[in-house]
Amino acid sequence: MITSLLIANRGEIASRIIRTARDLGIKTIAVASPQDRQALYTSQSDHTVILPDGPAAANYLNQDEIIASAIQYGAEAIHPGYGFLSENAEFAQAVVDAGLIFVGPPAKVIAQMGQKDRAKKIMAENGVPVVPGYLGDNQDSDNLAMEAEKIGFPVLIKAVSGGGGKGMRRVDDPADFRIALASAQREASASFGDARVLIEKYIQTPRHIEVQILSDHFGHHLHLFERDCSLQRRHQKVIEEAPAPNMPESVRQAMTEAALHAARAIGYQNAGTVEFIADATNGLTVDGFWFMEMNTRLQVEHPVTEAVTGIDLVKAQLEIASNLPLSFSQDDITLKGHAVETRLYAEDPAADFRPTPGKMQAIIFPTATGLRIDSGVQSGDTISSSYDPMIAKIITHQATRELAFRQSATHLGHILSIGTKTNQDFLQRLCELQCKDSTVSTGLIAERQAELTTLENPRPKAVLAAAIVLMVQQKIQYLGWRQWGDATIPFSFMLADQTETIDCHILLSAAQQIQFQMGEACLDCADFSITSLPSGVQILRAIVDGEAFSAQILTYGPYLCISSENRLLRLKKAEKSAETHTSQASNEICAPMSAVVREVHVKRGQKVTAEQRLVSVEAMKMEYPLLAPFAGTVEEIKCLPGDNVSEAQYLIRLSPDESKDSSDG
Repeated sequence: MITSLLIANRGEIASRIIRTARDLGIKTIAVASPQDRQALYTSQSDHTVILPDGPAAANYLNQDEIIASAIQYGAEAIHPGYGFLSENAEFAQAVVDAGLIFVGPPAKVIAQMGQKDRAKKIMAENGVPVVPGYLGDNQDSDNLAMEAEKIGFPVLIKAVSGGGGKGMRRVDDPADFRIALASAQREASASFGDARVLIEKYIQTPRHIEVQILSDHFGHHLHLFERDCSLQRRHQKVIEEAPAPNMPESVRQAMTEAALHAARAIGYQNAGTVEFIADATNGLTVDGFWFMEMNTRLQVEHPVTEAVTGIDLVKAQLEIASNLPLSFSQDDITLKGHAVETRLYAEDPAADFRPTPGKMQAIIFPTATGLRIDSGVQSGDTISSSYDPMIAKIITHQATRELAFRQSATHLGHILSIGTKTNQDFLQRLCELQCKDSTVSTGLIAERQAELTTLENPRPKAVLAAAIVLMVQQKIQYLGWRQWGDATIPFSFMLADQTETIDCHILLSAAQQIQFQMGEACLDCADFSITSLPSGVQILRAIVDGEAFSAQILTYGPYLCISSENRLLRLKKAEKSAETHTSQASNEICAPMSAVVREVHVKRGQKVTAEQRLVSVEAMKMEYPLLAPFAGTVEEIKCLPGDNVSEAQYLIRLSPDESKDSSDG
């Protein structure tokens, strides 16, 4: 068995690998950029190497530096995790050439499967079904447009070296093809250093189902059943589950056998995933799924497979890399229950999911039977704009799918966090939706986005909990005889990161109870108590309107996070003297986040139409178009390609089309 291991990655996956390595008695060496020096995983490893400062190319993608660190600190092997160098064939070969063990498949296999067009050709030649499309070398835009016409719209443009939805665009109208192509190529080039794309037929009712495989050095190839990753947004996975819902046993058998056939065809070794796209228009069928790609690494969603099979995939990876045979057979692998993984991200669903890098002042996760939290973030950490915005993976394992989603929604409602915005509320609503309807497709989130992201009005009981906690903190006498009789204590809050004020008050009386007023809501509260936990969370218990009520409250400075009635509310104490913030002028186009300007599509003095693309910016390896809010003329441009811009920074000013304005009058 390997005795020492360098993890060439960061965040939650580094923590995940360290956990299993420790269980196996393996010494771990972490690597970190200077800004990750205090990250959670660095305190969990036996040693941490600080890599050079700068962008990822200077540290986490710096092959020479990582291999030199492994040699210097006595590592026998390197585990690449996922992302970064995990599917880089050149790196895998360099590790082996340096006399080290690469925890993953051979470099040749990575190279074969790393190019989507080449991978599909290999699979087609070996009898694995593939989606119709263009996989050629001619990347001329005219040729690609012609090939798209041949395939028939809608089509999907995909980066040849892509993954995670980067460099991927759906095109429904031929008129939009060239703009989408250019955007996909830029994003692919920025993310993978390779602008080449392929084009394939877009499946109208698609489901994304993948099969986990394990292959050792002795020719044994096993599958660990399937995962469903159909709940996606912009081709990025949001929720994954195992097994796939509504999966006929005949289709499961055909799909897992196709995955094993693919593994045998390329002589695969270690852990990998064969991904399929399935047409669910008339339910899953044995002839209605096609090979999409193969991920030659550990997947982000591997915990759901571990939950339903009981097999530690990282342990299996390390055993295979140690040249040990698989210690179990296909007959030993069985499915038990249902598992769901939700990805908690630093992003704002109400603002079209824009990334929200920033400091997480406090975050506390719940604990429960059947709940697993994989996270690389702790209180006080900063979510950097340089890396993926994932905060944690919440994995729930229960007897049935409905119960797993119901429990996932409950767990999400009990994650207390203060700091940067997250997609927590969105995930909770999506889980609740799945409790009612097991229908899944890659387009479901887009179809239901409005109801999943609309902000809810604050619940009076949650605001009451915040007011009581502040009242106690301010040592206001609230029970028993009062020298001055009844009193009204006013409170003002704002929803976190918003400016609208919530005014409320508590009426104190001598009757051992309080009355709470917020707008038209009036609540009677009695017999309340507050318990403080070592984590900093306060538990409020009370009788509200004659019924038992409880809430968890986390405070940090002026901020309060309240979990009650299985919902979260984040508030900020409002200062009466605070100035009212005004929004940017509507004719000023501003950066929605900290980002890099990739392209300016217009010139000063140019006439533009409503929703015409003005600027493309990139944040966290994803490209975002900024569109004209109305028809008009470009008056001023304050950015250039390559500029680093901050959130709300003014980029372009438009003057409205006067003729349009006058005709409207």
